[in-house]
Amino acid sequence: MKIERRQFLHLVAGAATLPATSRFARAQAYPSRPVRLVVGFAPGGGQDIIARLLGQSLSERLGQSVVIENRPGAGSNIAAEVVVNAAPDGYTLLMVGPANAINASLYDRLNFNFLRDIAPVAGVSRAPNVMEVNPMVPARTVPELISYAKANPGKINMASGGNGASQHLSGELFKMMAGINMVHVPYRGEALALPDLLSGQVQVMFGNVQSSIEYIRSGRLRPLAVTTATRSQALPDVPTVNEFVAGYEVSAINGIGAPKNTPREIVETLNAHINASLADPKLVARFAELGAIPMPLTPAEYGKLMIDETEKWAKVVKFSGAKPD
Repeated sequence: MKIERRQFLHLVAGAATLPATSRFARAQAYPSRPVRLVVGFAPGGGQDIIARLLGQSLSERLGQSVVIENRPGAGSNIAAEVVVNAAPDGYTLLMVGPANAINASLYDRLNFNFLRDIAPVAGVSRAPNVMEVNPMVPARTVPELISYAKANPGKINMASGGNGASQHLSGELFKMMAGINMVHVPYRGEALALPDLLSGQVQVMFGNVQSSIEYIRSGRLRPLAVTTATRSQALPDVPTVNEFVAGYEVSAINGIGAPKNTPREIVETLNAHINASLADPKLVARFAELGAIPMPLTPAEYGKLMIDETEKWAKVVKFSGAKPD
């Protein structure tokens, strides 16, 4: 089932009205127990790292533990469905990432409609993916990799965190724009793909900066380019893909969602605490080390961004013919 942009924006802007005393009482009582933050990928991946950093800061502000629950599988759809079916009381949240926007068009049949069934709470971060290769690959620049791929069609294996994951479609977009062929090798999460990239069983990945940066700094992986339109502060000497393939741009955008019908005052409470966490110099510095930029937004602003990302990736899915496992 599809949901129109105008309808979704209306849902974001127009929460059900409640008596003011009821809203304030509920906001003051929340939270009275630990909050679950569900992540759709295995521990150690980029989204998991960001979730744990935010969760630690948010726990201190809320006065209750924020427990990270990893529910990998089906390209993060398992995690999304857990949250969709949870009580709309603010105690079960979803770490939203590129896969959620991608899956809306990648999968023909889902048990939920992401834009309809997940309420936007707050933006968290924006970061590039990084086009990285095992050092055994005889390419030190993007043009050299393109030339190598054209001279060796089908011999470069491109890892990803799964069919339709941001690493996958970042690579598909590059293949499409550069006119090359690389064999896609999907894993059940980026953290499971990294060991094979490090050992050389696969040669290239468009990985999250957060999960790859320490391997890059130690020389175990070679970065060729970042996927954003501008260079990353964490990797200032690494060029952008756009410097060699005009018009290429991909950002890994993370945020927080909740089950639809979560009371507006709880959403606003969470949004205020999340945005305060994102202004904390310690968290800002830690994000910067990982190549991520804090992205504080209102629920309405984040809701619009969710729509924009879903529409963008629908075009790439259609053009590439990508299919889920």
